[in-house]
Amino acid sequence: MKKLRNHPQSNQQENSPKTVNNETDLCSLTDLEFKREIVKILKELREDMNSNADTLRKELENIRRSQEKLEHSFAEMQTELGAVKTRMNNAEERISDMEDRIMEITQSGQQTENRIKKLESNIRDLWDNIKRANLRIIGIPEGVEKDKGMENIFEETITGNFPNLKDTEFKIQEAQRAPNMLNPNRPTPRHIIIKMAS
Repeated sequence: MKKLRNHPQSNQQENSPKTVNNETDLCSLTDLEFKREIVKILKELREDMNSNADTLRKELENIRRSQEKLEHSFAEMQTELGAVKTRMNNAEERISDMEDRIMEITQSGQQTENRIKKLESNIRDLWDNIKRANLRIIGIPEGVEKDKGMENIFEETITGNFPNLKDTEFKIQEAQRAPNMLNPNRPTPRHIIIKMAS
């Protein structure tokens, strides 16, 4: 994780009364602390996402440049082969050597192309994973989601607690209650887990 030296967020963290380490700590926060923690998490996610996106763009550009160089080299070799073949009526052995060389270049080009496709797929997968986030909504009574729907509960929570995000369009991939782990001595409602779409 990045150091927060000389960063506006570092002052906010120093002024924060607590640092949330796990779900139990998150549940025990006051509304104001919870809001601050959510805003901090969202800011960190945005910064990480932007940083990773820039890195991935640079890597993809380097891969494209390498592919162009390889295609240029391959085209030069094909041109050279054509010139050699026209001059080689009496040099069958040399022609055989050149054909072997072409076969190696073709295989190398195919392997490189397959590698580039795999890397592009990995970059897409990483990008999709970076853009996703899991959020938990706590304190919503059991059964409310049947009347309102999970998405509406999420939108109401965001609009009510973060008015500056009310115009932001969120795409929800999945919304559900946490697995049934109710303690009869402490009958609190299960958390609602929201998985954001990419």
